[in-house]
Amino acid sequence: MSSTGSTPDSAAPPNHDRRGLPAAVLWDMDGTLVDTEHFWMDAETALVESFGGSWSHEQALTLVGSGLDRSAEILQDAGVRMSVRDIVDHLTATVQDRLATEGNPFRPGAVALLQGLRRAGVPTALVTMSLRSMATTVADQMGFDAFDLVVAGDDVTRPKPFPDPYLQACAALGVDPDDALAIEDSPTGVRAATAAGVTTIGVPLMVPLDGTGAHALWVTLEDRTLDDLIRAHEARRAGHPTPGVAPDERVSA
Repeated sequence: MSSTGSTPDSAAPPNHDRRGLPAAVLWDMDGTLVDTEHFWMDAETALVESFGGSWSHEQALTLVGSGLDRSAEILQDAGVRMSVRDIVDHLTATVQDRLATEGNPFRPGAVALLQGLRRAGVPTALVTMSLRSMATTVADQMGFDAFDLVVAGDDVTRPKPFPDPYLQACAALGVDPDDALAIEDSPTGVRAATAAGVTTIGVPLMVPLDGTGAHALWVTLEDRTLDDLIRAHEARRAGHPTPGVAPDERVSA
């Protein structure tokens, strides 16, 4: 795995042309690869309450997929009397402590799909707005060499929903965004990926993704295969729905 947001040390050999696979598959982390959103929500709630405030589940949902600096500013508005940097560091350390003791709470099907991509030689990247320290903690706990590249929140100037994180990942991997595919769970992430011109599969967790512009919506990654990725990617590039897909698999132009 590359340790920076730049060119990877050694990208996997591209054999996507032979099978119709995307040139690269870009993974969001929190809520997509790992079900850590409740870790963040617990940390936010405890922090706000430590300053005598209250933090509802509905308020927490508004931060799903957001950059940490923006989330910290919102927590300041909720009464947290700390600097943005201190809030970000505190939340990150709290969630990392839980990961260290509880391990990665993988979303169903995510690991199997990633392993299939690696066996097929498809380059992969972790594209997250969490800090690099958090992203590398998750990547190091995968148990196999899961990613060629990590682009983290502290690697980019503009966070999701700006397209910058996905454009940076594509540039580092040496692929055209039109040839890449992203997997996301939040409206913010979907908007970032689609704005970058990447085929985007939405797999909602905490919030619905209807109307966000995702090219395909899947209820789960469980039992999904490389053929499913090929079908979604080719349908988006062709600009028409995939024949015979169920409503949760719909693909828009």
